[in-house]
Amino acid sequence: MTRNVNNRRARVARRLTGVLLASVAIVASAQVATAQSARGARAGAQTATVGAPLINRVVFQGNKKLKSEQLGPEMQTQARTPLSQSVVDGDIERIREIYRRGGRSLAKVDARVVPLSNDRVDVVFTIDEGDKTGVKEINFVGNNAFSSSRLRNLMTTTEMNFLSFLKNTDVYDPDRISADLELIRRYYLKNGYADFRVVSADAVFDAAREGYIVTITVDEGQQYRVSGVTVDSTVPEVQAAELQRLTRLSSGDVYNAEAVEKTLTNMTAELGRRGYPFLVVRPRGTRDPASHTIALDYVVEEGPRVYIERINVRGNTRSRDYVIRREFDIGEGDAYNQVLIDRAVRRLNNLGYFKTVRITNEPGSTPDRVVVNVDVEDQSTGQFSVSGGYSTSDGFIGEVAVSESNFLGRGQYVRLAGTWGQRTQGVEFSFTEPYFLGQRMAFGVDLFSKYTDNTNYSRYENRVTGGQLRLGLPITEEVTLTLRYSLYQSELKIPNTYSKPYNDCSIPLPGLTPVNPNGTATYPNCTWNGEASIAVKEAVGTTWTSLVGATLSYNTLDNIRDPRSGFYAEVKPEIAGLGGDSRFIRATAEARYYHELFDDVVGMIKVQGGHIRAFGGNDLRIVDNFFLGPSLVRGFAPSGIGPRDMTGDYRANALGGTTYFGGTLEVQFPIFGLPREFGLRGAVFADAGSLFGYEGNRFFDLNGDGSIYCPAAGTNPLSQEPECLNVRDDKKIRSSVGVSLLWQSPLGPLRFDYAFVLSKATGDQTQAFRFSGGTSF
Repeated sequence: MTRNVNNRRARVARRLTGVLLASVAIVASAQVATAQSARGARAGAQTATVGAPLINRVVFQGNKKLKSEQLGPEMQTQARTPLSQSVVDGDIERIREIYRRGGRSLAKVDARVVPLSNDRVDVVFTIDEGDKTGVKEINFVGNNAFSSSRLRNLMTTTEMNFLSFLKNTDVYDPDRISADLELIRRYYLKNGYADFRVVSADAVFDAAREGYIVTITVDEGQQYRVSGVTVDSTVPEVQAAELQRLTRLSSGDVYNAEAVEKTLTNMTAELGRRGYPFLVVRPRGTRDPASHTIALDYVVEEGPRVYIERINVRGNTRSRDYVIRREFDIGEGDAYNQVLIDRAVRRLNNLGYFKTVRITNEPGSTPDRVVVNVDVEDQSTGQFSVSGGYSTSDGFIGEVAVSESNFLGRGQYVRLAGTWGQRTQGVEFSFTEPYFLGQRMAFGVDLFSKYTDNTNYSRYENRVTGGQLRLGLPITEEVTLTLRYSLYQSELKIPNTYSKPYNDCSIPLPGLTPVNPNGTATYPNCTWNGEASIAVKEAVGTTWTSLVGATLSYNTLDNIRDPRSGFYAEVKPEIAGLGGDSRFIRATAEARYYHELFDDVVGMIKVQGGHIRAFGGNDLRIVDNFFLGPSLVRGFAPSGIGPRDMTGDYRANALGGTTYFGGTLEVQFPIFGLPREFGLRGAVFADAGSLFGYEGNRFFDLNGDGSIYCPAAGTNPLSQEPECLNVRDDKKIRSSVGVSLLWQSPLGPLRFDYAFVLSKATGDQTQAFRFSGGTSF
C-alpha cells in the first residue's frame, strides 16, 4: 500500500517537472524571438537611414516677389539632413500658403531631386508665382444708415483696380479683414448704433476673376440718443456730483461709445489721483427700444483688491523696456485696473513702433496678485525720403531727409533734412525726447538755416539761421501746451545786379541805370526795372530776434491727415525782446471745425486772426510784420494783400501789416466714378479776410545827410529817390470763391486751387491759380 502511494507521488512529480521544463522552454524561446525581432528592427532602421541620401542644398527657382532668403527659413527641408519625400511635400504646401497670404493664390509649386555624387542630392523647388490674386470686390449686406462706399472707406483692405501695381492693401489677408471689421464696429458704436453686430464675413475665391469676393453682412439696429447721464457712487467718500463734470455725453446727444470710453478713463484717473486705486467705474446703459434712447449711468464701486505682481515685456528686439513700460499709468505693486490697461494698449499702438501689441494676464503667486504680459513686435521706424514738388510761390523744390522716430530704441525722434529749390534752400535738424526727465512731456531742439528769394513778390532776399527749444506739456487727452524759446538771425539783402537791379536807385549800375549830371540815379526812371521800397532798404542787414512763445491747442479731430469730424483750435502768444534787436508782442489764433454733411461729403469752417505790436518805444521792422496772400484769401499772390508802398514799384513792395483776420467755408466731396485709392477729391470754397495796420517808420535818411527828402505827391523837382513812404493801408475785406482739386497721390499730397476774386483793394496783387504739392519715395 505504501509502495503504491509512493509510486503515484513519483509519477505526479515527474509530470510537474515536465510541465515546468516545458514552460521554461517556451519562455526562453519567446525571449529569443523578441531579441531577434528587435535586432531586425534596428537593422532595418539602420538600413533606411543609410539608404536615404543627404541633402546638399535647397534651391528655389522662379521666385521673384519673394526672395530665397525669405523662403529658406520657413522650410523643413534643410541642407545636411536626410531626404524625406513627405517633408518635401509638406514644404510645397507651405510655399503655396506663403504665396496665398501674399495675395497670389494661383501660385504653382513643384519639387524635383537632382542626384549628386557621394549619395547626395539637391532639392529644387520650382515656383510659378502667377498674378496677384487680391480682393476683387467688397460687398455689404444689411447696411442702411451708411452706404457701402462709406464703409469701404473705413477699411484698410481695398479693392483691386488700375492702381494695384502701386499698392498691397488689396491683398486678401484674414487678419486685416478682422481688424477692418473692428473698425466698422467702432464706427457704428461711435455714431449711436449700440446694437450693431457683424453677422458674417465671407471670402470666396473666384477662379474666373482670379480674386476674392468679400461679403460682409451686418445688422445695424437702431440709432440711439442719450436720454440722460447720471453718476452713482456706492462709496460714501466719493461724491457723484464731483465726477459728473467728467462725462463726455449729455442728454440729447447721439450715443458715442468712444465718449463713454474716455469718460471711464477720466473718472478712473481722477479717482486714482484722489487715492482710491481700487475703485472701478462701470457704465450701464438702459435701452428704450421704443424711443431709441439710452440712459447712461456710471456706477462707482469697490473693485477687487488685486495688485500687479509683475509686468513682463516680451518680443521687443529693438525698443527698450522702459519705452514700453512708461506708457502705463500703473506699475508693479499698484492696484490692477483694466481701464488703465486699455489706455496703455491705445498709447502703444499710437506710437507707431510696433506691428502688434497684445496684453494678457495670468495668475500671480497669490490669489490677490496678477502678472501682466505685454507682447509686442517691433517694426521699422526709420525713413529715408527724397521729396520733390512745385508751388507757385517757391517754384520747384527738392528735399532729402533722414528721420527715425524710435532712435536707438529709446523712443526719441531725430530728423535731418536738406531743401533745395528755385527760390528757397535750407537745412534743418530736429530732436525730440517724448519723456523729458521721466515725465510725460516732450522736449525738443530745432536747428535751422533757410534762404528765401522773395524777389518775385518783394524785392529782397532773406536768410534766417537759428534754433529753438520747445517743451510740450499734455494737459488732457485733447489739450496740449507747448512752450518755446527761439533765437534766430535774419540777414536781409537787396540784390542789385543787371538781372535783378532792385537797388540801383540808390546804387546806380553803369550802363543800365539812368543818372543825373551829379551821378545820382534819375528818379523815377530807375524804378522801371523794379526797385525795393525804402522800408526794405532801411531793413537791410542782420537782425537778431530772441523770442519766447507758447502754443495752447485743443484737438478732437477724428483724423489728423484727413479729418471728417471734430474741432481744432490753437492760440500762439509770443514776445520778442529778451535780448536781440526786435521788440514786439505777437499773438495769432486759428480754429477749424469739420462735419460730415452727407455720406463722404465734409464741410469745414475756419477762422484765423493775429496782431503784432512793438513796445519800448521801438518801431516794428518790416521783417516782423505779417505778409499774407493765399493763406488768408485764395486768389491773391503771396504778399499780395495788405499795406503797400505805392511809390515807384508798388506791385512788389508789400510792407506787411500788424493785424489780420479771415474766414473760410469749404465743402469737400468725392469725385464720382473714381476709386478711393486714387485719392482724388473735389472742393468748393469761399474765403474772406483782411490785413492792415502798417505801424513801421515812414521816413528814412537813406543817404545819411541828416535830412529827409520828401517831395509832395506828384512832384519831384530834384529827380531823386524820395526818403518817405507813400503807404496805402486799406482795411477793406478781400474775398474770393473757387474750386479745388485735392489729390492724395502715390507721389504725395497735391492741391490745385482756382479762385475768382470778388473784392480787393488798390495795390493788391492777384493770382487765380495756385498749385502746391510734394512727394516722398
